[in-house]
Amino acid sequence: MPPQFPTALLLTSRQLLHPSSCPRHRLFSPSCPRVLRLPAAPRGATRRLIRRPQLSAMASVAGGAPAASPAAGSGAVGEAPRRLALEELPWDHTFVRELPGDPRSDTIPREVLHACYSKVAPSAQVDNPKLVVWSDSVADLLDLDHKEFERPDFPQFFSGATPLVGSLPYAQCYGGHQFGAWAGQLGDGRAITLGEVVNSRGERWELQLKGSGRTPYSRFADGLAVLRSSIREFICSEAMHSLGIPTTRALCLVETGKSVVRDMFYDGNAKEEPGAIVCRVAPSFLRFGSYQIHSIRGKEDLEIVRRLADYTIRHHYPHLENMKKSEAWAVEVAERTAYLIARWQGVGFTHGVLNTDNMSVLGLTIDYGPFGFLDAFDPSFTPNTTDLPGKRYCFANQPDVGLWNIAQFTGPLSSAQLISQDEANYVMERYGTKFMDEYQSIMTRKLGLTKYNKQLISKLLNNLAVDKVDYTNFFRLLSNVKADRDIPENELLVPLKAALLDIGKERKDAWISWVQTYIEELVESGVPDEERKAAMNSVNPKYIPRNYLCQSAIDAAEQGDYEEVRRLLKVMQHPYDEQPGMEKYARLPPAWAYRPGVCMLSCSS
Repeated sequence: MPPQFPTALLLTSRQLLHPSSCPRHRLFSPSCPRVLRLPAAPRGATRRLIRRPQLSAMASVAGGAPAASPAAGSGAVGEAPRRLALEELPWDHTFVRELPGDPRSDTIPREVLHACYSKVAPSAQVDNPKLVVWSDSVADLLDLDHKEFERPDFPQFFSGATPLVGSLPYAQCYGGHQFGAWAGQLGDGRAITLGEVVNSRGERWELQLKGSGRTPYSRFADGLAVLRSSIREFICSEAMHSLGIPTTRALCLVETGKSVVRDMFYDGNAKEEPGAIVCRVAPSFLRFGSYQIHSIRGKEDLEIVRRLADYTIRHHYPHLENMKKSEAWAVEVAERTAYLIARWQGVGFTHGVLNTDNMSVLGLTIDYGPFGFLDAFDPSFTPNTTDLPGKRYCFANQPDVGLWNIAQFTGPLSSAQLISQDEANYVMERYGTKFMDEYQSIMTRKLGLTKYNKQLISKLLNNLAVDKVDYTNFFRLLSNVKADRDIPENELLVPLKAALLDIGKERKDAWISWVQTYIEELVESGVPDEERKAAMNSVNPKYIPRNYLCQSAIDAAEQGDYEEVRRLLKVMQHPYDEQPGMEKYARLPPAWAYRPGVCMLSCSS
């Protein structure tokens, strides 16, 4: 990995003990040495833990289907599943059935002790709710008939106003570290899980309504969500899936017809915005904080940590049941997390709020708030106004924060005696190794190389940062460079002209030098230009959900026009295709896109 790239430095185990030790943008320095001093494998630890059954599982989740959990209902091989009406969805409720729950069912804000969830029904007020946008591919995961979206009462069901037959709603209890400090109990303050649908392939999918009303975990909030943030979450989760990045999904988005008051910038200027509810879908919404909360509540609750770990392995990591499962599970969570964050770095995605309560135990991108994709390449970019003072969660820091969060995840497992401290150290080592391997592989493929070249990639990233080059457009254009040593010097930058804007002679010379070195690598590889171009275009997207594109769709939707949201979704479902006629969705952000509320957002939604 290039030494100056911000993700080259991972925290040592000693640093991991201190929340304040999260690295800053000093990491982005050409002189920064590569540092990866992670604990060695514990004595007696077997590398069989990393036989990689999890890699196929990760790929399947990224592609829209998790590893199948044992469940009834599978049809004959190759037989198309029967499409179901909403009333026919095959619900199951293992989370409620197998784990301890809150004996109370009210929504009074309070500490919920000795419980993994509280039963609570959606309570958001609606007035002629409307279906804004939906995903046919997510309906396919549930075997849901696409015609169900046309039902006049569909918005009533997915606003929570009408209960779905067979659902058993609840809100999950969890805690978490927020910006490096323990925040205590958090929980689902505005998300209510309806239950698990088991499809004809035996896959288990949780359905969750975000913005559907108060729960015991709402604290002083109203449990609601606005159209603005709901559109962003819907579009980005579906776009990330199409990019091949593990993520929660979204079935549909409903505008409630009621207003919600929000202070977007926490500056005292609150205003009414349209309310909305998004139906999120994932194999599970368990987070690192789901285990943390019980480990800090005394010895009695450590048994809940053990029960929750057993539940997670049984239903979501069944391939580990016959191994020393707690160790293997912790290792796989770390590797999935490293894989995920490496994929983020590859497409320039910045999550914005990498608190431990926003970290999926399945290695999925979860909780889309003030996220952002890199436009101009800036390692210190953070899309979250709340994160501006220290930029803890900026693009450069994500891999290190991921490791810090893994350390917090292993803490409850150690406290519950599921793993030893040596094994916890080994888990962190595996995170570092997996991240490095995956990141190097991604960058090698993005450049169309046959082997990793640290110096070449290091210099490229430095050039991109110095000239604030658009990350996505540059890599897409790079595939047009030919493996030809005889190209005249004054023509070397022609394929990259649309990305290298307003550069002076000195910087032009730096880019020419880099392209010449790059062409030498291409010639040595021997891969034909067209073959390499096709391979590069399959990993370098043309279309990403830039914040200004989402904002344009939001502006129209707030006026009652949902067509731009639906068009944007269709474009983002094929990010690697050229899509003639859709080129405007690949343009650089206009000047208005840099105003607050577009390029940067707060956690308010």
